[in-house]
Amino acid sequence: MAVSNTITGVLNFAAMVLSVLIIGSGIWLASKQDTECVKFLRWPLITIGVILLLVSAAGFVGALWRVPYLLVIYLIFMLVFIIALLALVIFAFVITNKGRGHSVAGRNYDEYQLNDFSGWLRHYVENTKHWNKIKSCLSSSKLCSQLDQRYPSAQYLFISHLTPLESGCCIPPSVCGYSFVNPTYWINPVNQNADIDCMLWSNDQMQLCYNCNSCKAGLLGNLKKEWRKINIILIVTLVALIWVYLIGCSAFRNAQTEELFRRYKIGFSFNN
Repeated sequence: MAVSNTITGVLNFAAMVLSVLIIGSGIWLASKQDTECVKFLRWPLITIGVILLLVSAAGFVGALWRVPYLLVIYLIFMLVFIIALLALVIFAFVITNKGRGHSVAGRNYDEYQLNDFSGWLRHYVENTKHWNKIKSCLSSSKLCSQLDQRYPSAQYLFISHLTPLESGCCIPPSVCGYSFVNPTYWINPVNQNADIDCMLWSNDQMQLCYNCNSCKAGLLGNLKKEWRKINIILIVTLVALIWVYLIGCSAFRNAQTEELFRRYKIGFSFNN
C-alpha cells in the first residue's frame, strides 16, 4: 500500500506543478490587450488552474497521510474535472475554428471580416451592451495611439505586421481608399460606399473604427490566435491528467487489494 500511495502522491505533486503553469498562462492571457477588454475570457484558464491545484492537493494529502476517503473524493472530482476540461477543449476548438485574415494588396498585414467567425463569437460582439463596454475599454487604451509613434509614414505602416486588433480598430478598411496622413488620421476616401465601415470611420481619436465591424472582427482574430495557443496547453494538460488519473486509479485499486490481503493474512494468523 505504501508503494501505491507514493505513486499517487508523486503523480498529484506533478499535477500541482502543472496547475501552477496553467495559472501562470491564465495570468499572461488576462494581461493581453484584447482579453483585458473581454472579461468573460480573462478567468477560465486561471479558474481551471486553481481547481486542478485544489483537487491535486487533495489527492496528494490523501496519499501522503493515507486517507482513503480523501482519495475517493479526489478520484471522483478528478474524473468530473477531466470531463469538463474535455468539453472546454472541444468548445474552444469549435468556436475558434472559423475566421481567417484576408490579404491586402500592397500591405503586409491582413484584414478580417466579421462574417468569417463562428456564430457564438459573432453574436457576443454584436450585442450592443457587450460591445459598448469593450469599445470603451479599447478607446481608453494606447492600442492605436502607439501606432503614430511606431509608423511615421505610410511605407512603414504598410510593410508592418499589425495585429488583427490594430488593423481592424485603428485603420479604415483598405477598400475605402482613404489617403494616409498618419496611422490614425486618414482623409479623402475614394470609395466610401464600398463598405459600411467606410462611413463609420472617424478621425476622432476616441472613435476611429471602434464602431466598425472590422474592429469586432479584429478583436475576434486576436482572441482566436491567443486561444489557439491556450488550447494547446489545455490539450497537453488533458492528456497528462488522463494518464495521471488512470495510474492513480490503478494505484488505488492495488492499494485496496493489498489492504484486503493484509487483513486476510492477519485473520489467517489469528485463526491459527
